[in-house]
Amino acid sequence: MQKPISITAVFSISSLGKDQDEVWNNYLQSKSFTTEKAFQDKSVAVASIPNEAKAAIESLRQSDSKYKSLDDSVLYAIYTSRKAIEQAGWDATDNFGINIGSSRGATSLFEDYYKGFLENNKAETLSSPTTTLGNIASWVAHDLQTQGPEISHSITCSTALHAMLNGIAWINSGMCNKFLVGGSEAPLTPFTIAQMQALKIYSRSKSDFPCQALNLNKKENTMILGEGAAMVCLEEGQKDNALATVQGIGYATEILKHNISISSDAQCFQRSMKMALGDISPEDIDIVVMHAPGTIKGDISEFKAIEKVFCNKMPALTTNKWKVGHTFGASGTLSLELAILMLKHQNFVGVPYLEEQKQPEKIKNILINAVGFGGNAVTIFLSK
Repeated sequence: MQKPISITAVFSISSLGKDQDEVWNNYLQSKSFTTEKAFQDKSVAVASIPNEAKAAIESLRQSDSKYKSLDDSVLYAIYTSRKAIEQAGWDATDNFGINIGSSRGATSLFEDYYKGFLENNKAETLSSPTTTLGNIASWVAHDLQTQGPEISHSITCSTALHAMLNGIAWINSGMCNKFLVGGSEAPLTPFTIAQMQALKIYSRSKSDFPCQALNLNKKENTMILGEGAAMVCLEEGQKDNALATVQGIGYATEILKHNISISSDAQCFQRSMKMALGDISPEDIDIVVMHAPGTIKGDISEFKAIEKVFCNKMPALTTNKWKVGHTFGASGTLSLELAILMLKHQNFVGVPYLEEQKQPEKIKNILINAVGFGGNAVTIFLSK
């Protein structure tokens, strides 16, 4: 790290709720926050935002005539961005940068517009401007009225942590001293669920824990989809109000043998974790918040990568996808929020269905992993 980077706020909306106290209290409950969603005459497990959060998003939609035509992914980003900068004490005159990504973007709107096109042989007027990927960061910048740089991107499931890398790079360059980064996703749509089922990775379980992320003995894939957003405020230097400090960053891409898989020992994760560690000894890491999507190969390959990096000094391992589902482009900063909450409360959030799980002796240094289609891994090293 060229300069100390402080995280001065983190805010999310997910199946765990829409404010930090609610989110933490729900993390402390040993239950999954999934529901059933009707899909092609059947029901599937999903992690949708609760009704109170939906009401808050609907209130935001009705607050401005221009917002009525926006996709949920944009509204989730606007809502969480407002809350994050309020928590950090920022205002528009700070001219902070914005980098918010999404794997899928305006999924629901795109599917609705395309359905209408097939029925009427005519596209709706707003179908293009409201479904472009740059839509999310642009509308957040409009809403917050900052004059800093605004960036959108999609790097599949590591999108949010790539946004963090970008924000850190801008701050280190001296071109900006504050950056709002994160990811937003609203993928609970028929075509998106069908795509995951076509890959044969979607959970078919009707148990209390339909997603068995980090269960290395499972016999079938158990990924479920979730929706939500999480935003993080980054600031140059060591701030008195810092929730955590970024001690290191890592990234890597590996050559793929298949469109959706990474190597059996996740070489991209090995490289990204080693890069994030820098000169720090692996034995100083207390917890790794894993990407662990709930698929057989995905979970095992990441676990093997951790074994290669840490050898016989394995840290405590956890994941939140059994609670919040896989939120694609938002998943990285939702995992980062879990890390920050564990640092704040000095309480380890484990996975209740695992027979044996190592507990950390202390909670000071945490790695957060994310990876997406294309073998692009990111690791963030946080400490308090």
